[in-house]
Amino acid sequence: MTHPFPPLYGPDSRILILGSFPSVKSREQQFFYGHPQNRFWKLIAALLGAPVPETIEEKRALILGNHLALYDTIFSCEITGSSDASIKNAVPTDLSPILQTARIVKICCNGTKSWELYQKYQLPLTGIPAEKLPSTSPANAAWSLEKLTAAWREVLFS
Repeated sequence: MTHPFPPLYGPDSRILILGSFPSVKSREQQFFYGHPQNRFWKLIAALLGAPVPETIEEKRALILGNHLALYDTIFSCEITGSSDASIKNAVPTDLSPILQTARIVKICCNGTKSWELYQKYQLPLTGIPAEKLPSTSPANAAWSLEKLTAAWREVLFS
């Protein structure tokens, strides 16, 4: 399976947030964090003091208007459903278009799988260390929205 939609970034983006690979729902919607139980959009809205975006246009505006960028560490892979644990034969994304266009000062990985793949494939190319954030996936049920918000705030805005 190949990543079905482009990265979201602009020349003013400063923080790049990387997921692992789009979920089934995200692939259907052709946009990031499409599963209704994924807490990403609630978390970002809470961090920025903004209303939770509902439409893709609102989500895009929230990210770009706050100097953020979104993409994933994997460009293509074999995957069963949306399970990071099932990912095999991963091919990393090319982050150079983002890094050459935007002045990224921080890279954060949403979850362990994204971070592990970044460490293996992208860090040697970018030379930019990435921060590992707890996953916003519903599979990470041990983390409440409040706990996620506190952890993400500490990393994103420090």
